[in-house]
Amino acid sequence: MSTSVSTRPGTTTCAAPPADVSPLRIGPALAARHGLSLAWRGIVKIRKAPAQLVDVILTPIVFLLMFVYLFGGAIGGGDVDGYLRTITPGIMVMTIFQACVVVGVSLNADASTGVFDRFRSMPIARSAPLVGAVLADVVRYVVCLVTLFALATVMGYRVETGPAAALAAFALLIAFGLCFCWMSVYVGMLVKTPGSVQGLMTVLVIPLTFASNVFVPSGTMPGWLRAWSDINPVSLMAGALRGLLNGGEVAGPLLGSLGWMAGVVAVFFPLALRAYRRHAA
Repeated sequence: MSTSVSTRPGTTTCAAPPADVSPLRIGPALAARHGLSLAWRGIVKIRKAPAQLVDVILTPIVFLLMFVYLFGGAIGGGDVDGYLRTITPGIMVMTIFQACVVVGVSLNADASTGVFDRFRSMPIARSAPLVGAVLADVVRYVVCLVTLFALATVMGYRVETGPAAALAAFALLIAFGLCFCWMSVYVGMLVKTPGSVQGLMTVLVIPLTFASNVFVPSGTMPGWLRAWSDINPVSLMAGALRGLLNGGEVAGPLLGSLGWMAGVVAVFFPLALRAYRRHAA
């Protein structure tokens, strides 16, 4: 209700009621729209600076050529073509897992340059900057997979199960990247510099990748390492992809992969959002 305030003898004016300063309530649908809008921002940034994709183009090329032609004869017992069939799905998982690191580095750079201050002043969902950055990373995953699959095809790799299974494998792998990149987002919101994000995530990514069945069968490892490799999310995803692309068991590795993906999102999504709110406070 307005109140009368005297300004001059014999006159009064009605003061405006105080503005509502309560935070805007944003539902899930609107929050999703905000996240998609900021994802488009990220895609535009990639389109204007395609050099950002150099790592996801060169990394799969280097690893596939190096392991097949340098180590394939020794690891595969002289059967280079057989080793190519085994390692290609594993390299797909490894390169997507490594590509997840970049989103945390990018968000940390945005935070250090004041971009988050601009986001905080806008009437958008608090999660939108993080969700948008994660969704924009799909472009990197697609470029990485297309590059790797094209090279593997030139080298002689062939999908043995059919187009539907191949599309399911690629969709599953992109979902894997979207889930596990929340670890990188969380680290990006905790540390002070982009270089620190890169260093910490590398310490995590390399042991998970090399202590897996991507390059060698788990059965050749010591017992304690084999036990970890069998439940390693990278091993499980590589096993699911081999089943979808080459034929073989799918259900067991797929269920294990989905369990890891759900667990990582359940743990690191709220942690990343909380860290972002503290960072933006």
